[in-house]
Amino acid sequence: MYNLRALGRIQLQSSFLRPIANSSHARRTLAIATMASTTNTSNYKFNHSMLRVKDPKESVKFYEFLGMSLIKKLSFPEAKFDLYFLAYDSPSAKSHGNSTFDREGVIELTHNYGTESDDSYTVNNGNKEPHRGFGHVCISVDYIQAACQRIEDAGYKFQKKLTDGRMKHIAFALDPDGYWVEIISQRMGSKGAVDPEEQNATTDPSTYRMNHTMIRVKDAEKSLKWYQEVLGMTLYRTNEQSAAGFNLYFLGYPGAEGLPENGFSAGKEGLLELTWNYGTEKDENFKYHDGNSEPQGFGHICVSVDNLDAACARFETLNVNWKKRLTDGRMKNVAFLLDPDGYWVEIVQNERFAGKENF
Repeated sequence: MYNLRALGRIQLQSSFLRPIANSSHARRTLAIATMASTTNTSNYKFNHSMLRVKDPKESVKFYEFLGMSLIKKLSFPEAKFDLYFLAYDSPSAKSHGNSTFDREGVIELTHNYGTESDDSYTVNNGNKEPHRGFGHVCISVDYIQAACQRIEDAGYKFQKKLTDGRMKHIAFALDPDGYWVEIISQRMGSKGAVDPEEQNATTDPSTYRMNHTMIRVKDAEKSLKWYQEVLGMTLYRTNEQSAAGFNLYFLGYPGAEGLPENGFSAGKEGLLELTWNYGTEKDENFKYHDGNSEPQGFGHICVSVDNLDAACARFETLNVNWKKRLTDGRMKNVAFLLDPDGYWVEIVQNERFAGKENF
């Protein structure tokens, strides 16, 4: 494949191209240049969400118990941290067998050496004042009663059990660091804890999906515009809870499967849920915690793109705010944007388009 630098040289040599402008060779050359130097947001994927963890053995064990597989581990001993990428990878999984960055619904666990033996170390789970921001990750399951019972039987704790409160159709488990993991049903119309059709059902973790990641946003209008116009996401559905004073917005990349006709998206992987609490947009001093200021916890979400150079060039034309441009620092294969709330959005190459591994 041509890279953008090579294409720049081709395009600048207009005196060379003009004499043969009518030749088939010139047309092929220009066609290759155009394809290789452009980006299409319909090819983008909401690849992963990053969480810092205290003890990777315990965290990996938990997410594997939820049915995920460790699909890649990257070690950086010189910088004293490791990265663990987990995803659903059974034969029935949506991204089964795909390379790490050609997937949606991946969870990246970041472990900084030594935290596992530091009794004072804890992460910010994003749900405690005054450091709220990130909310949770969410898995969808085949039979929610059986799935929750299996988690409880294994000794894991819950922020909200299926039977708690008025909302009997969702639960929130706690991972070893106290991050919230929402559990929803893949069965449309499921009544959750009071669903008679789920009595005595068994659950199969290989059928689960990593459905969405939730972050709180200050100004829904600004965030929706940014994720749709800058990142090219599509709004799947809106859940208005006016009596409780908040709205939920679910965005993602429809890809080849398209939008669900009935609006039910529990079988999807890689959705982003934006939670907007009414009135925050009017408070000039209001700000959510981005997870990267102290105390740290959630780190970023990541979008993989078809052409990393072209995607970053497009972002430049949109006057985005950068945390790290592609050319900054030593890592020339990742960039970080800042969304309207200051959350970090990593941009990486989808390996399927590049034909080689990123790392």
